[in-house]
Amino acid sequence: MLLEIKQEDFVRLTKFILAEYGINLTQKKNLIEGRLGKTILDKGFANFTDYVDYLLRTKSPDDLDTLINRVTTNHTYFMRENSHFEFFQDVILPDVEKHARSLSPGVWSAACSSGEEPYTMSIILREYFGNKPQKWDTRMLATDISKRVLTTAMKGTYSEDSLKEIPEEWKRKYFTKSAEGYTVTKQIRDNVIFKEFNLMDPIKFKMKFDVIFCRNVMIYFDQPTKDALVQRFFDALNPGGYLLIGHSETLNKATSPFTYLMPATYRKG
Repeated sequence: MLLEIKQEDFVRLTKFILAEYGINLTQKKNLIEGRLGKTILDKGFANFTDYVDYLLRTKSPDDLDTLINRVTTNHTYFMRENSHFEFFQDVILPDVEKHARSLSPGVWSAACSSGEEPYTMSIILREYFGNKPQKWDTRMLATDISKRVLTTAMKGTYSEDSLKEIPEEWKRKYFTKSAEGYTVTKQIRDNVIFKEFNLMDPIKFKMKFDVIFCRNVMIYFDQPTKDALVQRFFDALNPGGYLLIGHSETLNKATSPFTYLMPATYRKG
């Protein structure tokens, strides 16, 4: 039996999610009922009203993490939207190398989910810079709002299906097989710095970036929230830096400060 949410509880919950996380679910009543109903019953609540009361009163980090994981989609795999990784390897990294401000490229996976995206990027960084005469520091930043997916990412173990697009040579070099699946090698795992980060917060990392991947996240945001985030990304990039978003996403041409290069690919300046 589907647990129904009253309109007033739906408004309270969606207003809270929008304010805290920028995620706009105001037209997603069926999604909320479908994805949260069983969770609410499993936690011992009889209805949405009691659950929303509890959630807004306590703001328990664990319960909020569960909420965000239930109402968003974390499905991903290695080399997803592969044209981006080809562009990263063939265009962005040579450009970064040519105009290097230091031997430490600024690379950020801004919604890294369970880790497949940043580990793919880390492999490419190692493949590209690993044999250069200079000693490049190829550590990169990967962030997500969910502690649960970050725990999965830091473990770095994936199913065979998740690696279906990975070249066989990379699978041999950068993964070890076990009964659990395929685990990313330590040299690649150590190259990715995972941090919990809410994209609604000010971006105040110590360095500016040469490239930011933020793919398939802004689909959840309303236009003002998206515009504000895009401006923060712009400010966080070095001149000439790149922003890559999901292929189902676009930036507002009227307000975006970025230069359009090709679908889902933009540049600062």
